[in-house]
Amino acid sequence: MRSRAAVLLEAPGEWEIVEVQVDDPKEFEVLVRFQHAGLCHSDDHYAKGDVPAMAYPFCGGHEGAGVVEKVGPGVRDLRVGDHVVAAFIPGCGRCTWCARGMQNLCDNGAYMMQGTQLDGTFRLHTDAGQDVGQCSLVSTFSEYSVLPEWGAIKIDPEIPLSVAALVGCGVPTGWGSAVNAAAVQPGHVVIVMGVGGIGANAVQGARFAGASRIIAVDPVPFHREMALKLGATDAFENMQQATDLAQALTNGQGADSAIVTVGVVTGEHVAEGFESIRKAGTVVLTSMGNVTEYGIPVSLFELAMFQKRIQGSLFGMMQPTRAVPDMLRLYQEGHLMLDELITRRYSLEEINQGYRDMHAGLNLRGVVDF
Repeated sequence: MRSRAAVLLEAPGEWEIVEVQVDDPKEFEVLVRFQHAGLCHSDDHYAKGDVPAMAYPFCGGHEGAGVVEKVGPGVRDLRVGDHVVAAFIPGCGRCTWCARGMQNLCDNGAYMMQGTQLDGTFRLHTDAGQDVGQCSLVSTFSEYSVLPEWGAIKIDPEIPLSVAALVGCGVPTGWGSAVNAAAVQPGHVVIVMGVGGIGANAVQGARFAGASRIIAVDPVPFHREMALKLGATDAFENMQQATDLAQALTNGQGADSAIVTVGVVTGEHVAEGFESIRKAGTVVLTSMGNVTEYGIPVSLFELAMFQKRIQGSLFGMMQPTRAVPDMLRLYQEGHLMLDELITRRYSLEEINQGYRDMHAGLNLRGVVDF
């Protein structure tokens, strides 16, 4: 089968639209026709070279929704015609992490940048026969793609695929950063640093958990405006303003938590969050940065003596197979805004424009419609 796909030939580089050959699904695999793909910043990290891909050409995309077209031998839980959301961490259900209820840390995550499927071979190829690497085993930037059965989560067909795509990454990652990683409680004061596609959902999660003040921080006026619509109580352009307010609200103590969801993180961002929180408070690091960057300039004395915590968060510390239906149920019940997150829709050929719009601060989430 042939498919249009957005691929990187090198990094740094831009996405190029090519036609690829798509193999039939093998054992425990499915062929999905993606209808929508979210333009997450994580894929831009590949394009910018912040995160290396192991195989070029490399087909991007890890957030998307579509319809099952074929099933391979051994597939038990999916049928042709099922509506699915891609899961970029295909939880095996058997490794130590899955057994501990930490499916987001499944050992299959080792394949996210590898480019292959779980058997070590490729499913996408150029017309010349060159293997094409797949992002996170799913490559939602290809209209047709083969993925593991565990990487396709069945959803209610009544839910529009156009919004369901967002719960494959951005929504649960942000939501869980507040609800799980920051453990927001009723009455908490929460700072969300960076309110783009991830941070906007950290705001929604903090609101749902009962935070009394949700302070959004972003230099982009449009992002601050949207954060207030999504549940933030206050919005500032820098962390000093947010920290001053958090301390004023808490008799000088500081925020209960600061969630770092900026586009490209540095150690200085984490340090700003660290300075804004109270004793025994939590800084949640959800953002990605360059894989070669190390170091967080924080006071080790303060870290120990104030009993502060720096907590990493992958996929909002949620289990994909549970988080996807949970998020969509919250959407159906009116507790989670999804339609409002989508700023603009693009054709696949407009994908580079979509990322330029993201960097210009024009989008919360751009979506590719195939």
